[in-house]
Amino acid sequence: MKIVLLERLGIEEEKLESYLASFRSMGHEVLVYERNDDVLVQIEEAKDAEVLIIANMPLKGEVIQACTKLKYINVAFTGVDHVDLEMAKKCNVKVSNASGYSNDAVAELTLCMMLSLLRNFPQVEERCRLGGTKEGLVGCELKGKTVGIIGTGAIGMAVAKLCRAFGCKIIAYNGFSHKESTEEITYLPMKEMMEQADIVSLHCPVTEQSKGIINEETISYMKPTAYLINEARGPVVDSKALAKALNEGKIAGACVDVFEMEPPIPKDHPLLNAKNMIVTPHIAFATKESMIKRADIIFDNLKSFLEGEQKNVIL
Repeated sequence: MKIVLLERLGIEEEKLESYLASFRSMGHEVLVYERNDDVLVQIEEAKDAEVLIIANMPLKGEVIQACTKLKYINVAFTGVDHVDLEMAKKCNVKVSNASGYSNDAVAELTLCMMLSLLRNFPQVEERCRLGGTKEGLVGCELKGKTVGIIGTGAIGMAVAKLCRAFGCKIIAYNGFSHKESTEEITYLPMKEMMEQADIVSLHCPVTEQSKGIINEETISYMKPTAYLINEARGPVVDSKALAKALNEGKIAGACVDVFEMEPPIPKDHPLLNAKNMIVTPHIAFATKESMIKRADIIFDNLKSFLEGEQKNVIL
């Protein structure tokens, strides 16, 4: 088969080549390209491929449709909303993802964001460099806070576990899968959860149900002392509504790792110019350890597909 990687996977070249060599030794043709979001370039690079491997680069329907030999898209990412699944289904192309590779990475950065917001970390770091003191920037402890989680899949549950270790109370939105409350997590309707939470942390995929779930109305339920963290996907938050709430002091702060587009983010984006805002360029999933886990999953997916079995099935 002709296997095309349309972008590299964030691991060392030597490590990548060791994976690819095993497939080449089986007689498969393997080509690797640098990421290019130009649709025409993608079509030219992928037109004869039977297998495509991507990470988080957008893969539009016109690319999938142009690849008339394509049988399988292997997505080195958990979310797949950047892939035109309708076209893949129409063209009878199977799709897998790399679910689970970044659970620990995302959960740990979520804790980092919580602590950074509560302890005013960006502000105190700047103050120190300017020769100032802690005056007016004394923060709060995470212990004893109520953390509200929207999306209690593997990552959300990992965040809940870490927060419990810090002595937090965990509540969660009950509107996705209607899970039953346990000793560790109390499930609540959206309004009640947002009203009670000191920190709201998002860990849900983009679906018709979750798109724009954080908007002017739901933000209005939050305490003025509360914080919002989004490490899910950009479209689950109305950026303008969040920026407005921050600038008007309706909530205390926010930390966002994902936007409506992949970085680089336009300088005039409302969240880049909002008060008490920490932004990161879609980095939550990316650690040295998670990149190796991801590659292991992706090439295991590929091996299984070539042997007639599909793992981590999306389509």
